[in-house]
Amino acid sequence: LLIAYICLATFAQKIESVGQNVISTSVPKSDTTSVITGAAQIEAYLPLIKGKSVALVVNQTSTIGKTHLVDSLLSLGVKIKTIFAPEHGFRGDHSAGATVTSGLDNKTGLKVTSLYGKNKKPTAADLTGIDYVIFDIQDVGVRFYTYISTMHYVMEACAENNVPFIILDRPNPNGHYVDGPVLDLRFKSFIGMHPVPLVHGMTVGEFAGMINGEHWLEGGIQCKITVVKV
Repeated sequence: LLIAYICLATFAQKIESVGQNVISTSVPKSDTTSVITGAAQIEAYLPLIKGKSVALVVNQTSTIGKTHLVDSLLSLGVKIKTIFAPEHGFRGDHSAGATVTSGLDNKTGLKVTSLYGKNKKPTAADLTGIDYVIFDIQDVGVRFYTYISTMHYVMEACAENNVPFIILDRPNPNGHYVDGPVLDLRFKSFIGMHPVPLVHGMTVGEFAGMINGEHWLEGGIQCKITVVKV
């Protein structure tokens, strides 16, 4: 465990140099105790997606204050072509392990494509006409949460189809420690895809950098990622 911790700590120092751009905005001195999520820093990523066609990997946690990211981007005139739904669904209304179906979102009318059913990875057709894919999901920092597995497959699809991937990062509530055994890859599955400790200590943005840096995507390919830091 000590070796794993040292490796992860060293990785965290180097992560920004491996196949990704990191966007960080300054926090006013009077507001240094606040946590500002990547999603809330709209001025940092809106210039990238304005006038572009985007897909979102989001769920009920993808909010700016009390407003869902989808609603915020629609109000800003961003063209959302599709929403990719992870386990529990886009609106968080599916129980654990329940199949998520594709269809239309009742509130917005947007196309929802399931990534927790027949397909767990976007197809080339799903990404046709997409300029950027945006990931914004609150994670809890344990390897068996399927959101990081979904992120892995979306990164892989983006790399294969040359679509840039933007991560709006959020704090890891268990990011202050690393604990538990490293996964034995003989038991690799959708609830454990990567050789990391049970509690890995990283945000999803940092985890994406590790996936890239360790060449864990199929064939060792790398995804072009931009992380808007917490």
